[in-house]
Amino acid sequence: MVPKIRSSFTKQIKLIIIIQLNMTIKSRELKNDLRKKFKQIRSKVLPKVEKKIINQVEQYLIKYFNKTQKKGCLGIYWPLPGEINLLHLKQTLNTPLALPATTSEGTLDYHLWQELPLKSDSSKIPSPINEKKLKPTEINLLLVPGIAIDKYGYRLGYGGGFFDRLRTNYKWRSIPSFLVIPQACVSQKPLPKEKWDIPFDGWISEEGLKSKLL
Repeated sequence: MVPKIRSSFTKQIKLIIIIQLNMTIKSRELKNDLRKKFKQIRSKVLPKVEKKIINQVEQYLIKYFNKTQKKGCLGIYWPLPGEINLLHLKQTLNTPLALPATTSEGTLDYHLWQELPLKSDSSKIPSPINEKKLKPTEINLLLVPGIAIDKYGYRLGYGGGFFDRLRTNYKWRSIPSFLVIPQACVSQKPLPKEKWDIPFDGWISEEGLKSKLL
């Protein structure tokens, strides 16, 4: 009798594993389809709205730093094709900037962006990896790129999981973090998410700052 119970239990475990694997595969396929969809949308609308988005970002930053009077760094990003370019803030903003750098271990760090030449990180993206690596207490705001976001703050990125791993640390998660993205890339339907996904605080588009729904 016992061998039969064990055999039945083993079959149930195998079935659960197969179901979970199928769900994971379907989730990845759905995310890939959504990436293609929103990249096309972004490519179409960005030339029309990028200047408006940049203007909204600048207005928000002025209000934010005047209100908080914080002295920490602003974390931005090196733009990939199709992303909003905020690099000019280095010349126009009276606040120290930081750029992210991925590592071969799959982690993400932020480094102070000063005068040393940028070098490619593990993702081949320019980064000040020879500058000081910052602690979360040294950054008071993060502006992050993405392909899409939903109204609950869940981001659709490129699949590397770098920001999710970074923000599992509550100190990093406590930093106000917003996507910079066209409004057309805000999904009206909830985006597929995994149990480890952590929502962002909102986004900045050509319509201004929007907070996630709770």
